[in-house]
Amino acid sequence: MPATINPEISIIMATYNRSHLIGETLDTIINQSFRKWECIIIDDESSDNTLEAVKPFIESDSRFKYFKRGKKYMKGLPGSRNMGIALAKGNFIQFFDDDDIIHPDNLKICFEFLKDQQYDFCRYHKEPFSEQSNLPKFSEISNIKKAVFEIENLPDMVTGKIPFASCTVLWNKRCFEELRFNESLMYGEEWECYSRILSSGYEGVSINKVLYYNRKHSNSNTGEFWNKNSIRTASYKNAAFLIIDNLGKKKLLNNTLKKFFIRLSFMLNAQEVLKHILKMTNAGEIEKAKYLLGFKIYPVLRPIFYLKGKIIKI
Repeated sequence: MPATINPEISIIMATYNRSHLIGETLDTIINQSFRKWECIIIDDESSDNTLEAVKPFIESDSRFKYFKRGKKYMKGLPGSRNMGIALAKGNFIQFFDDDDIIHPDNLKICFEFLKDQQYDFCRYHKEPFSEQSNLPKFSEISNIKKAVFEIENLPDMVTGKIPFASCTVLWNKRCFEELRFNESLMYGEEWECYSRILSSGYEGVSINKVLYYNRKHSNSNTGEFWNKNSIRTASYKNAAFLIIDNLGKKKLLNNTLKKFFIRLSFMLNAQEVLKHILKMTNAGEIEKAKYLLGFKIYPVLRPIFYLKGKIIKI
């Protein structure tokens, strides 16, 4: 296929040691009904045969572009994505992971909502599938319902009531004119970055259809987090701290967010997060003392909370 000189959508795919899976993902990009895209593959120092796995794609379709992460970008997903953003030629940006499956009408449907430039992003649903299950079966998409997402809806994004997973949003490139992923974060980086974008006042739509299928396996960043990997856990705590700091400075912290971050600090055993949310919401001395005391005795109460179903999901 000839080069897409002016792609509408730049797909950015960071990859690391997924040579056994990335081909399936790239196949679902080739099969997109929307054709005006480029796919920028950033290899984050893979030690397997990733290059050999992607070579047939970049040699047969010039819309695929392969790069090794540059030295000016930190190792990790955020740095690789930031490099992809810098290279992107499209008017819109989409992040896809290297081990997932994309609905063939993903780009087409999202582009329809954004092409007139009225909205800054289009967010949709995803569904998980396991390593042991068959690949997802695609169904025809119809009867799409949209809801406008404004800054008033920001708490729904931060708390996960309306999930903004890293790969379930098509963004207008203007959202990244002054914003990038925090390269020091190794987990929760999209949560932190997207909260900064939305808190800046960008508005979009949320649609009620599944357009993405994420593969569940123990070697994913999410799998490592739930297996209590110390690097992922520390990063998530740091992301929470940074979100509180940003929203507090913009005076966007409300009671819903305050309660969420207090509960989250207990779940993560993150006293620094607890202290920060109390500080940024101007909690009184009695309130601070109450929560700090509760933090100390929480390990004793935690089994009781589990039995009563009061442990939040994060």
